[in-house]
Amino acid sequence: MHRRTFLGRAALGLALTAIPRAAAAAPVLHVDDPDFAAVVDRDARLTSLYSEGRWCEGPCYARHLGGLVFSDVRSNRMLLIGDDGKTRTFRDPSDNANGNTLDAKGRLVTCEHRGRRVVRAEADGSLTVLADRYGGQPLNSPNDVALAPDGALWFTDPIFGISMPDEGIVREPAQAARRVYRIDPDGTLTGMSDALDQPNGLAFSPDGRRLYVSETGASLNPEGARAILAFPVENGRTLGAPSTFATLDAGVPDGLAVDADGRVYAACGDGVRVYTPDGRRLGRIATATDAANVTFGGPDGRRLFIASGPAILAIDLRVRGAAHG
Repeated sequence: MHRRTFLGRAALGLALTAIPRAAAAAPVLHVDDPDFAAVVDRDARLTSLYSEGRWCEGPCYARHLGGLVFSDVRSNRMLLIGDDGKTRTFRDPSDNANGNTLDAKGRLVTCEHRGRRVVRAEADGSLTVLADRYGGQPLNSPNDVALAPDGALWFTDPIFGISMPDEGIVREPAQAARRVYRIDPDGTLTGMSDALDQPNGLAFSPDGRRLYVSETGASLNPEGARAILAFPVENGRTLGAPSTFATLDAGVPDGLAVDADGRVYAACGDGVRVYTPDGRRLGRIATATDAANVTFGGPDGRRLFIASGPAILAIDLRVRGAAHG
């Protein structure tokens, strides 16, 4: 971890622990386009829901579970923030869980670094392994997962969980590439793309005809890419050649979310950047530390949850998140 990043995260942790949980503070809204006003009210407030993590990730709103599930990757546990504002342990240990989503039947699906697998939580609390090997070899470290409109689950498999000691177990990669994979509803695992150096966050457009994937090669190699790519999706099963949707000058894009109108929300080092479907940047919801992931949820689907270093933040928007399944 870079020293500046560490100091920034430490400062936020001290600041947030000095105020009551769920205390509200005005967000810094950076407006790049007047249309940003259709997304967020200028008087909206950014709220801290939790501030005691090491590296919060994978927020997933699960109404039937009672609130927001998220991973604290480096603490090797998962927690749940209830709709009542109370936080409780969800899985401990979690095998350094990272990304989470709900499948077409509403079951929680989780990417595990330490287990190098994608698992589904059953009603009785047991875990079903959906993917842990490809071509007869272990996966790298599944990072993030998204549900497609046809019920398939797509996930990314970079090497962060086998190259960073506090996020898994250091190992040599067994796969020749860092791929984007698709798990068919019948359980078939297919490698869909090896076009990225370190694929990370991913999200589908509302109609499922476009897949956005974060390229985070620069997080391990200063000369690496830092961009969001857009893949055309054909018949739900085939990816066309990617195009560059957005690029960053510094930092990397991480987790992604999409609203019902197709806007893209990218968790980045300086907060959550918001783009139109054609890649025009509307503005940014600033966070004090790196934003790692983002998702929609809440009673009406208008609450944007942001995983940001040690904290889980939330802000109510004027728009709803896209829904699949």
